[in-house]
Amino acid sequence: MRVRSLAITCVIALTLSLSACGGSDPAPTARTGPTGLSAPREKEIAMQLVSSAENSTLDWKAQYAYIEDIHDGRGYTAGIIGFCSGTSDMLELVRAYDHDAPDNPLSSFLPALVAVNGSDSHKGLGSPFIKTWRSAARDPAFQKAQDSERDRVCFNPAVKQAKVDGLRTLGQFVYYDAMVMHGPGEDPASFGGIRKAAIQVAKTPAQGGDERTYLEAFFTARKRVMHQEEAHADTTRIDTGQRVFLDAGNFALRPPLKWKVYGDSYSIPD
Repeated sequence: MRVRSLAITCVIALTLSLSACGGSDPAPTARTGPTGLSAPREKEIAMQLVSSAENSTLDWKAQYAYIEDIHDGRGYTAGIIGFCSGTSDMLELVRAYDHDAPDNPLSSFLPALVAVNGSDSHKGLGSPFIKTWRSAARDPAFQKAQDSERDRVCFNPAVKQAKVDGLRTLGQFVYYDAMVMHGPGEDPASFGGIRKAAIQVAKTPAQGGDERTYLEAFFTARKRVMHQEEAHADTTRIDTGQRVFLDAGNFALRPPLKWKVYGDSYSIPD
């Protein structure tokens, strides 16, 4: 959906290099319970990886309170996956929060969120909204609402489609990260359009294609879209934040993991 301002600052003049641990995946073994990103540990890794690119930190839970206008035409960007006031997802989030916690501090801003939806306007929002958002972020009910909307809008659809396409954990993360940035729509600049463009070049594993070849095609299609928008024009979150694991053959996205984003080093231990 967007790149945070801290990341945008780094975009200007940084060359990145990354390394990945984990090595090539061994032959799969029988496993009970959730698999891929559906497993709790793998899901946590996905949250950390996205946060490293979006917020320059692995502490994704600290982002419940995040809010700012990064001047990408989407109004305010806020929360753990960048809900935007101009693209309806922030409105849906606050509605969900209001449903579970009536008369919460953000309820009074619902009319303004309806009015600015589809634009980058701050009318009826501004500093009072920013302060209230940050305050509401301490409410477990609002944190739960953010988690639920993230899963409903981005995480669950991405993982489901990736599994249908025959992708392992890395591919599931690749889909999720794309859905966070570009949204789950079907237009050429959204996740669905990127996926369609990739399939025109390479078959998915479920279609009998090679997984590495398909993910490379997906990266290429996504980068083409990113280059069309200044706020997303730096593609290092793909070039060095995802391809590094593909190059290592770490399709299971198995720790230990090491990488760099915008010049900063990160690691997830075994």
